[in-house]
Amino acid sequence: MATPHAYSDPDVIAQISDLTLRSRRLAEGGISGQHRSPFHGFNVEFAAYRDYTPGDDLRRLDWRVFARSDRHYIKQYEEESNVRVTFVVDGSASMNYRGSRAALSKFDYASTLVVSLAMLLARQQDPVGLVLFDEEAGTILPPSATQSQVTVISGLLQGCTPARKTELGGLLRSLTDRIRRRGFLVIVSDLFTDLDAVYDGLNRLRFLGHEVLVLQVLDRDELDLPFDGPTVFKDIEGEDEVFADPGGFRRAYQGAMREFLDGVKRECGGRGYDHVAFCTDEPLGTSLARLLRAREESAHHTNGRS
Repeated sequence: MATPHAYSDPDVIAQISDLTLRSRRLAEGGISGQHRSPFHGFNVEFAAYRDYTPGDDLRRLDWRVFARSDRHYIKQYEEESNVRVTFVVDGSASMNYRGSRAALSKFDYASTLVVSLAMLLARQQDPVGLVLFDEEAGTILPPSATQSQVTVISGLLQGCTPARKTELGGLLRSLTDRIRRRGFLVIVSDLFTDLDAVYDGLNRLRFLGHEVLVLQVLDRDELDLPFDGPTVFKDIEGEDEVFADPGGFRRAYQGAMREFLDGVKRECGGRGYDHVAFCTDEPLGTSLARLLRAREESAHHTNGRS
């Protein structure tokens, strides 16, 4: 696959190249991917081999093939399927923010994250798609497993100018009507929006059998409010301005942000969804590899119990 230029970071890709992103729920589809289908028949037949990757069930290694080739292969059957992954990316004005300690804005960081994962999924032969939103869905690219899809996604992200307000809750509700087939949605946003509406949307997605991974991208300034002296604080998605000395309320602000993040993690977990926070001053490759390894370890433990 040709490497897309926009938002393709070789260092990030190198750090996750030997990892996988897998669905933890049942998937529907063909036989080319690495996910287990819910459709179990009485005559489940062998379909193909694929290379072993960390996290695979060792009971499914073909030791006869290993004895002949000295390579590890996993048996795939008709019940094996690929999963359709859709990245739901926040393109609102608040994603433009870049503090002095960050090399990238939140949107550029999020876009690099998405392109890196999309390349990983394309290698797994999983179809990938994109939804770009602010107050509404500005772009909807259906999932595809074609070789050019990652380049298309990268180009759409590069052409986006984050603007307007965030309206994620309404978008999630609309996606329940647009995405009929069960799939894997990866939400990438700062989540500065109406969270009650977001949770309602997540409830609807859970009811329809979708898997969701929530990746929250924040700038360090938004976590610790580092400003000194009287400062003008402007609503980046509106016109409100406040002149204040942050020293007087920094501790209360930091406590409120911790409560905000803990609440999102708790609400997502209650619905069976993972929530992971990324901070733009941290190396993306390291943070992304940590996330993928954690999911692989969880999948391995699940396989061990089955």
